Amino acid sequence: MSESLVETVQATKQYRRGKVPVPALNGVSLKINRGEIVGIIGPSGSGKTTLLNLIGGLDRPSQGKVVVDGVDLSQLGESELADYRLNKVGFIFQFYNLISTLSALENVELPMSFANVPKGVQDDRARELLKTVGLEERLHHRPDELSGGEQQRVAVARALANGPSVILADEPTGDLDSKSAKRLMDLIKELRKEKNVTFVIVTHDPIVISQCDRAYAVRDGKVTHELSTKELSSAIFSDKYNRALDGIY
Repeated sequence: MSESLVETVQATKQYRRGKVPVPALNGVSLKINRGEIVGIIGPSGSGKTTLLNLIGGLDRPSQGKVVVDGVDLSQLGESELADYRLNKVGFIFQFYNLISTLSALENVELPMSFANVPKGVQDDRARELLKTVGLEERLHHRPDELSGGEQQRVAVARALANGPSVILADEPTGDLDSKSAKRLMDLIKELRKEKNVTFVIVTHDPIVISQCDRAYAVRDGKVTHELSTKELSSAIFSDKYNRALDGIY
């Protein structure tokens, strides 16, 4: 029986524009098992990134709850939530968000320094992670000396730095060509196998979706459809995939 790692229960999020409430999520309930790679798809403005922000502890639901690894995030204070973001979750972004003045090694060490990991351990772990993502020869290169695919692999290594249970990726292949996107997904699948890390990936990229275990389609702040393994494997050609991406469900 699979172990649930992430669960949202009727998660709702409203923002305010002046005095007007603006709904971003509306009663989203889903489960993600430990070690799964799960995609989140749908049109722009559908609530995908808001959902990631709630799982990542970057925001709190207006109603409902988000439970990660048995912990209800709504019950955490600000310092506990900061500790959760630092140690239990990793983030990967479309435009990498690397520090331009730091080397690949230093970028990967950065989350560990925030977590007060001893410097010697930081160095050893960062070197091992960069070796894991195939960049052992690029330790001392700054981001502008790396290709887009290499920068994203540094970002993956950085996301793994503090041993998180779940990694959240927001359009991680959006700035990559198809070859680099495929390599990134191969890496993510290998990391899942080696480290049993759970990945939740917001994407429009059929290359990414075709490599996921499952995917949820989101529209107007609601989950409208779950794509099967068969639908995912043929995502590039699937009419159901394209309709889910467009939010037609």
